[in-house]
Amino acid sequence: MKLRIFFTIITLTLMASSAKASSVIEAADSAYSTSDYQKAAELYTKALADEGLSPQLYYNLGNAYYRLNRPGLAILNYHRALRLDPTYKDARENLEFVNSRITDRPGERGTFLGNAIDSAASAARSDTWAWIAFGAFAATCALVALYVFSSTVSYRKAGFFGGLAMLVITGIALFLAIRGASIQTDTTMAVVTEPSTILSTSPREPRDRSEEAMLLHEGTALKILDSVRSVTDSVPGMWYDVEIDNQHRAWINSRHAERVR
Repeated sequence: MKLRIFFTIITLTLMASSAKASSVIEAADSAYSTSDYQKAAELYTKALADEGLSPQLYYNLGNAYYRLNRPGLAILNYHRALRLDPTYKDARENLEFVNSRITDRPGERGTFLGNAIDSAASAARSDTWAWIAFGAFAATCALVALYVFSSTVSYRKAGFFGGLAMLVITGIALFLAIRGASIQTDTTMAVVTEPSTILSTSPREPRDRSEEAMLLHEGTALKILDSVRSVTDSVPGMWYDVEIDNQHRAWINSRHAERVR
């Protein structure tokens, strides 16, 4: 009897929590539809804290920030939505749109082959690639069995060559699953969230123009290579050693950029 009461209380608590989260999302959607984008952003952020990570909520939050003329935070949240669901077409299209409207145009980062592999891995969820690998491996086993146990030459050929093809597909799908999972858990990507920031040649505020590396604007994507804590005028801070593209690298104050993670 006590156990039944306990489970009843747990169920009612979960139902109340779910209803509360839904009401927050509905309020956020309502605020967005009435052009109260600041309130919508606050409520979507609260929903993410209360309900957990969601590609839809990150996407909606990105839209709200874009309407608030905060392209950096919009891009940040579109990236977060795509981390959870790389097949989210609307988030990818909005990300490309906002990227086309920001000030900076960094050069290529990484290699052509590496970027092509990352693009292929992001074409589906990592667990989807894993299931493809599992299915291809099962097909490989079936075709090997056909080759081993069949007495018909044509069937043995089909089993041999088909098994080889399925084995290759298994390897490719498994590799893309691992790479996709690595992309989804990567913590090195960041986005500039300040309207503009001057990067430094060393992990501190530039003391003169010779220590100014470059000027970047809101929305520029960065790759964090290292981080260092430093003290400037008795004020402690964190600095990121970042790669802007294959040709440019500098230090940025951590307060001016936010990790995608």
